[in-house]
Amino acid sequence: MNTPPPNEITPLLLRWSQGDEAALNQLLPVVYQELHKLAQSYLRRERSDHTLQPTALINEAYLRLIKQDFPEWQSRSHFFAIAARLMRQILVEHARSHTAVKRGGGGEALSLDEALQYTGDNAAELVALDDALQSLATLDERKARVIELRYFGGLSIEETAAALNLSVATIGHEARLARAWLHRELSSH
Repeated sequence: MNTPPPNEITPLLLRWSQGDEAALNQLLPVVYQELHKLAQSYLRRERSDHTLQPTALINEAYLRLIKQDFPEWQSRSHFFAIAARLMRQILVEHARSHTAVKRGGGGEALSLDEALQYTGDNAAELVALDDALQSLATLDERKARVIELRYFGGLSIEETAAALNLSVATIGHEARLARAWLHRELSSH
C-alpha cells in the first residue's frame, strides 16, 4: 500500500468521514507517524524512566480516534486538534491516577511552561493546569483552545489560526492573554 503524502490527509479524512474504509487504511500510516511526533513533543522533556512513554500515549490516543464512527473531520488541522485534546486528556488521567491531590489543593505555584513539562513528580501541577484550563474555557473557550492547540497540540501559530479560522495576529494576542490569565491562576494556588 502506498503511503499518501501529508498534504493528502484532509481529502482522506473527508472520505473516512463518509464511511470509506479504504481511505482510513491509507490514512493510518501517515497519521500515526504524525501523532507519534506529537506524542514525542509532549513527552520530550520527560525523564527516561517515566512510566508513560510516547508510544503508549500515541497508542491510546490512536485507539480513541479510530473508535469514532464516521467522525466529521473538517481538515488536517481539525484532526490534529482533536488528537491534541485526547493526548492532553490521557496525560491528565495519568497524572490524576498518580496523585491524591484534590482540586485546587497541594502543589506549589508554577509557570505554564513548568506545568507543561509533565513528569510523575509534578502530576499535581499538570492536574492544576488542566483545572485552570477548564476554568479558562468557562470564561473564554477560544483562549483555552488556543493554549490547548499551541502548547498541548504543538501546532504553530499559523496552524492554530487555520484550525480556529482566525488570523495569525489574533492567535498571538489570544495566546498572550491566555498565558497571563493562566499564570495568575496557577500562581494563586
